[in-house]
Amino acid sequence: MIRSVDDALRFNEQALKLRAQRQAVLASNIAHADTPNFKAVDVDFAQALKRAVAQQASPGAPARTDPAHLGGAQPAGAAAAVRLVERETPMRSADGNTVNMDRERAEFAANTLRYEAALRFLHGQIKSLLAALQG
Repeated sequence: MIRSVDDALRFNEQALKLRAQRQAVLASNIAHADTPNFKAVDVDFAQALKRAVAQQASPGAPARTDPAHLGGAQPAGAAAAVRLVERETPMRSADGNTVNMDRERAEFAANTLRYEAALRFLHGQIKSLLAALQG
C-alpha cells in the first residue's frame, strides 16, 4: 500500500540517481581510454538498486541530514549504495589500460536509453497520480 506520493515515486527516484551515477562512471572510463594503467570500472546496477531500496524500506535510525547532528545514520539512497567493480577484460593494452572503447560506447548508449525510459515511466506515473488527485 502506498502511504504517500513520495513512497510512490521513491523507487524511480533511486533508479534515476543510479543511472546518472553509472553514466558518470562510463564517461570517466571513456575519458581515461588513453591513461596508462587505468582500470575500467562499472556499477553493478541491480545490486546497487537492491541496496538502495532495502535501505529506504528499513532505514533503522533517524537520518542524519547535517554533519552537526548527533548520532543517526547517513541518509539512505542511491549515493550510499553505489560500489564500483573493476571490469573483467580479456585483453589489456600494452600500457595496462583495460578500457575497451567499443564496449564503453555501447554501455553508455544503453544506459542513456534506460535513463530516458525511466524518465518517461516516471512522467507517466506522475500524470497518473495527478489525475487521481484531481478526481
